Amino acid sequence: MTETTPGWLSTDDLEQARAQMPILYVEAVPVRVDDSGEVTSIGLLLRIGPDGTVSRTLVSGRVLHHERVRDALLRHLEKDLGPVALPRVPASLQPFTVAEYFPTQGITPFHDPRQHAVALAYIVPVTGDCRPRQDALDLVWFSPQDAADPLVQNEMPGGQGVLLKQALAHVGCLP
Repeated sequence: MTETTPGWLSTDDLEQARAQMPILYVEAVPVRVDDSGEVTSIGLLLRIGPDGTVSRTLVSGRVLHHERVRDALLRHLEKDLGPVALPRVPASLQPFTVAEYFPTQGITPFHDPRQHAVALAYIVPVTGDCRPRQDALDLVWFSPQDAADPLVQNEMPGGQGVLLKQALAHVGCLP
């Protein structure tokens, strides 16, 4: 694994970079699968946002300078789900979709007021014990049917509900 320094840019430098160019992210939809590979549950994090609102989110984070996408995905899964989540990163790093976040609403379903970001989105089976860390309050496992509920998806900020719906469609969990 590539060694990276967590604070690769100062807060001011990151703000300036966000204002001038797209930032690369990875997003992961953690899932549990049965022996036949069918998705049985989807994990959504419960977080408190900077404005104090509670929302459900996916595992998400920046790819650091000189870091492989695979390493970034593993780092964020471990950071958000704990060190014994035992994620099974796909053999092929082709994402199920690419989400383009814009600071201006309405260009795509995805919005991030801080920046223009491009996120490679993956569905990642996890087999271990997931214990949220850092800024996540909890991890809640939903059945595919419950995760498909618009009420659940509406609790997700910035269009992540749309991303969740795309993930459910990708694995054949939408009616």
